[in-house]
Amino acid sequence: MQTEDLINALKADNARQPMSLGRTWQVALAGATLAAAVVFWLSLGPRPDFMAAAHTLRFLFKFVATLMLASTAFELVRALSRPGSNVVRPALLMAAAPVTVALAVVTELVAVPSDQWRTVWWGTNISTCLTFIPLIGLVPLAVFLLALRHGAPTRPAVAGAVAGLLAGGLSATFYAAHCPDDSPLFVATWYSIAIAGLALLGTILGPRVARW
Repeated sequence: MQTEDLINALKADNARQPMSLGRTWQVALAGATLAAAVVFWLSLGPRPDFMAAAHTLRFLFKFVATLMLASTAFELVRALSRPGSNVVRPALLMAAAPVTVALAVVTELVAVPSDQWRTVWWGTNISTCLTFIPLIGLVPLAVFLLALRHGAPTRPAVAGAVAGLLAGGLSATFYAAHCPDDSPLFVATWYSIAIAGLALLGTILGPRVARW
C-alpha cells in the first residue's frame, strides 16, 4: 500500500469512529436544554412580572436550587455511564441541592409568621407545577436515557433515576421562570414531587433503554 492510500484509509477509519461518550453527553445536554426551552416557550413562557421578580432573592433562589440539582445530577449520570468510574464524589455532591433547599426552608420558617406557613406552602399554582415540570422534562429524559445507552451503565436503574433528576432539574429551571410561587416551602414540596415523578420514570425505563 502506498503512503497516500494508507493516509486515506486512516482518515476513513477515523471518520467512522463513533462519537466519544464525553461528546455524547455534551450534545445530549445541549439538545435536552433546547427541547425544554421550546416546550416551555410554547406552553407557558415567563411570568408577566419576570423582570421585577428577578430583583428578589426568593425568586433567584429557585434557579440556584434547580441549577444546582441539574449540574450535580449531570456529573453523576456521566460517571454512572462509564463502568469503573468513581461515583462517590459526584454522589456526595448531589446532596448540595436538597441541603440548600432545607436551609432556605428553615430560614423561611423563622422569618415568616407561623399562621402564614400553610399559605406560602400551598401557593397558588400547584397543579400547573405538578403538570408542567414533568411535561417539560419528558423529552430531556428521553435524550439522557439515549445518552446512557451510548455508554455502559452497570446500574441502569440508578442511572435512569439520576437521568430523571437531571431532566427534572433542567425542566424545573425553565418552569421557575413562570412560577408565581417563590416560597422555599413551595419549592421544597411541589417541585420535589414533580421532579421525583421524572426520577421514578427514569428508574423504570433505565433498565429497558440503557441496558447493554
